[in-house]
Amino acid sequence: MGEILLIRHGETTWSASHRHTSYTDLELTPDGERQARALASMLAGRRFVRVLSSPRQRALCTAHLAGLTVDAADPDLAEWNYGEYEGRTTADIREDRPHWNIWTDGCPGGESPAQVGERLDRVLGRIAPLLDRGSVALVGHAHSLRVLGARWIGLPPTAGGLLRLDTATVSVLGHEHGRGVILRWNQPAPPPPGAASDQAGRH
Repeated sequence: MGEILLIRHGETTWSASHRHTSYTDLELTPDGERQARALASMLAGRRFVRVLSSPRQRALCTAHLAGLTVDAADPDLAEWNYGEYEGRTTADIREDRPHWNIWTDGCPGGESPAQVGERLDRVLGRIAPLLDRGSVALVGHAHSLRVLGARWIGLPPTAGGLLRLDTATVSVLGHEHGRGVILRWNQPAPPPPGAASDQAGRH
């Protein structure tokens, strides 16, 4: 049985400043491009029966720089639609709504947790039959991939709030005794020799 690799895109200017980014189609920063290239060492030697990416250029570019050939851009892998909160930080939003939590409240003019869960369930439904033939790579975004991870292990979309996911990281979903499990989560590429890890600052 194959595994599912979840790959979050590299840094953008908005991810670096903690601004919610869904439909805004930003490029990677130079650091984001470096992060994406570093992922190639983690993926080298792996064979995938299918590579799917969010249609956003930050995801497609990350896949390319990491050495992956994308078979299709899947709109269901796009980031959570933040609606009126696009481009805003959580701190900014909470000046208006002090108790706002995306994992329970969703976004006005955007998606609810249940709606995001429905489309990530569709992704899982489409790739499940492929796992009999090998592993699948999914390249996407923080919140949507966190929801997908939660759904894989049978938890509601809101449980994605417990699964932090940094930029340019690889997570691996698999099976144990017939159940969906998380094998690895939020793993960054190892730093090059002599370089300090930037894990604390990855967003």
